[in-house]
Amino acid sequence: MAPRGCAGPPPPPLPPQAWVWPGKMLAMGVLAGFWVLSLLTYGYLSWGQGLEEEEEGAMRPQTGERPEPSITTISQPHLIFILADDQGFRDVGYHGSEIKTPTLDKLAAEGVKLENYYVQPICTPSRSQFITGKYQIHTGLQHSIIRPTQPNCLPLDNATLPQKLKEVGYSTHMVGKWHLGFYRKECMPTKRGFDTFFGSLLGSGDYYTHYKCDSPGMCGYDLYENDNAAWDYDNGIYSTQMYTQRVQQILASRDPRKPLFLYIAYQAVHSPLQAPGRYFEHYRSIININRRRYAAMLSCLDEAINNVTLALKTYGFYNNSIIIYSSDNGGQPTAGGSNWPLRGSKGTYWEGGIRAVGFVHSPLLKNKGTVCKELVHITDWYPTLISLAEGQIDEDIQLDGYDIWETISEGLRSPRIDILHNIDPIYTKAKNGSWAAGYGIWNTAIQSAIRVQHWKLLTGNPGYSDWVPPQSFSNLGPNRWHNERITLSTGKSVWLFNITADPYERVDLSNRYPGVVKQLLRRLSQFNKTAVPVRYPPKDPRSNPRLNGGVWGPWYKEENKKQKLRKNKTEKKQKKSKTKKKQQKVGSFTNCRLGVPRG
Repeated sequence: MAPRGCAGPPPPPLPPQAWVWPGKMLAMGVLAGFWVLSLLTYGYLSWGQGLEEEEEGAMRPQTGERPEPSITTISQPHLIFILADDQGFRDVGYHGSEIKTPTLDKLAAEGVKLENYYVQPICTPSRSQFITGKYQIHTGLQHSIIRPTQPNCLPLDNATLPQKLKEVGYSTHMVGKWHLGFYRKECMPTKRGFDTFFGSLLGSGDYYTHYKCDSPGMCGYDLYENDNAAWDYDNGIYSTQMYTQRVQQILASRDPRKPLFLYIAYQAVHSPLQAPGRYFEHYRSIININRRRYAAMLSCLDEAINNVTLALKTYGFYNNSIIIYSSDNGGQPTAGGSNWPLRGSKGTYWEGGIRAVGFVHSPLLKNKGTVCKELVHITDWYPTLISLAEGQIDEDIQLDGYDIWETISEGLRSPRIDILHNIDPIYTKAKNGSWAAGYGIWNTAIQSAIRVQHWKLLTGNPGYSDWVPPQSFSNLGPNRWHNERITLSTGKSVWLFNITADPYERVDLSNRYPGVVKQLLRRLSQFNKTAVPVRYPPKDPRSNPRLNGGVWGPWYKEENKKQKLRKNKTEKKQKKSKTKKKQQKVGSFTNCRLGVPRG
């Protein structure tokens, strides 16, 4: 698992509470020296200094198993949630990928692999479901992602996971990609439960410069330290390495005797396809340039997770930690990702868009080295982690997630029997969909997808539906790929699959089992009755970074709204006053003409 050419690891530092010295000055001197040594050892100074042979900004590898310092055990576990971006189902070593992921393979093999695990087909919905435990039909985020220019964010009346964890004493930290809206200050991560935030607010951007253009003339900087642009922390470091560096700093500065929640949302392997040069070494044989770049990015991510794991061990967190790894959606073949042998891609409700790489690694697991094939959904992490943290979920909150810890740790049956993948009432309607095609129960023109036990139903326009085999990334691709392409039959707006028997969605059973179709359509209709209106506002010109110092950030100010209301009220009063005076003046003039004496 260790990269080549790495020196052996230095001895692990003792936790700060273990030092006891009689002299104050001596203690300060030794601690200061230890602090400098730790900075030099673990790479907290600028990456790449003095490394002429390494590409600038490359991450210094850390290898070897270090004994964990002896720490008093606490009942609440440290919760580490690592979210990869756009990693395809096949893009991990243990799913047969040609991309090397030794860290992910090892962590998964020693933990529990989730092989029936689902997320959403795009970024914002998955992140919203993780942090609220609710389907997006219950948060208004049914349609698309939150755009940088939209006055929209995760609804403020939803209690977030970090807010619930803070209630029971957790220190909460987020590193990486937010993508849950920022138009108001109240929408920022630090206002939604995180003690600290270091990362980006948007859905994508340059890995080195951290700039993002949403459209011509609408460009800005997107790297934040809490609520302010992180100009001082930007040294042109590749974001995967920069985020790992920040995670190491957080772990080094925290007391492992106090519970920690760490949400690491890496930008990788989302486009743009960028990676430090040394990670391309092992992938020169990959002919498809996008796949080659993607492979380099994923190798860098794998190494980063190795370094995070070693930091957890070094600073005394690992033995009482639960590490959860997940992708936020399926891979995008045109951007190097692979979901083979699943059908479809990112942005679709075929299995390739919503079935994700996921596993749990923890010394606290009862059954390690196992595979969980029970139904698990990204909304389940919310109640599961709150329960593990000994927190409370308000009875009046209607969650869509389930506590699945016993399912994962002990191999018990999952309490989940269904998943609403989504109902999007404003997505492009299927031309041939109708109420008649839905037996008068459901309008099949609407894009929707639902899973109930073994059955999965799709209606409307489910998105790109081809299978993209590994050969498509080589010079053998076109001929083989064409054999996997599907021409949808005219009038098709309903599909039914037995996912357990046919996980690759090759045999549509909708005509064979109309009774099952009707049952699932009724379930869709029941879910739809609980849906809230879609939140997808038009672009706001005030969002332009040019109006905000060149930075993407909150632009809507409550004070401006109040001032505008006060101004409107004042104008109405003045207008009313003028009208009254005019009426009085006219009345006086009329009286004069009639000869009525004034006064």
